[in-house]
Amino acid sequence: QVQLVESGGGLVQAGGSLRLSCAASGLTFSSTAMGWFRQAPGKEREFVAVISWDGLTTYYVDFVKGRFTISRDNAKNTVYLQMNSLKLEDTAVYYCATKATIHTGEYKNWGQGTQVTVSS
Repeated sequence: QVQLVESGGGLVQAGGSLRLSCAASGLTFSSTAMGWFRQAPGKEREFVAVISWDGLTTYYVDFVKGRFTISRDNAKNTVYLQMNSLKLEDTAVYYCATKATIHTGEYKNWGQGTQVTVSS
């Protein structure tokens, strides 16, 4: 059974940084693309970033480019989201999910999420 556990969220002031982690088990992590999504109150879940199985290819949504960095450690079965220059609008629950490849398949096996709150 695939399990994803996000951590690292919290309360941070605008302009600050956080690093989220997503620990995976029950799958061949090193051959699976991984994505980060977020959902703000009253809004639909939205894509943030994705990384290929080998970490060589990444894609980001425009509003996080230059601020967020997705990375992975296949030896630790963990994917990370480094978030810098945080803005109030980054407040959301952040989720990780698996994907067959960076270009194919649907996102699935969602974690429980980790809350990120950015204050002024």
